[in-house]
Amino acid sequence: MRLKKSGCVIALTLIALSLSACASRYDAPMSAGLSEDDDTYCRANGGPAGSPQYVGCRKDRDVQRSNAITRADKKQRDLGEWMMNHPN
Repeated sequence: MRLKKSGCVIALTLIALSLSACASRYDAPMSAGLSEDDDTYCRANGGPAGSPQYVGCRKDRDVQRSNAITRADKKQRDLGEWMMNHPN
C-alpha cells in the first residue's frame, strides 16, 4: 500500500511540474501587429538599422508590446476580481 501511495505522489508531482512549465506569465501576447520579428519589420518599414526611422520604429514596437502586456494583465486582474465577486 505504501508503494502505491508514494508512486501516486511521484506521478502527481511530475504532472504538476510538466504543466507548470507551460504556464509562463511573462510571455508577450501575440497580436496581429507584433507577430513578426521587430528587426525584420523595422528594416522593411523604417529603413536601415541605426537610422532615425528604424530607431523610432523599434521604440513604437516596444510601446505597442508594453501596452498589449498591460492590457492582458488588466484583463486577468479584472477576471480574477469578477470571479471573487461571483462565486457561483
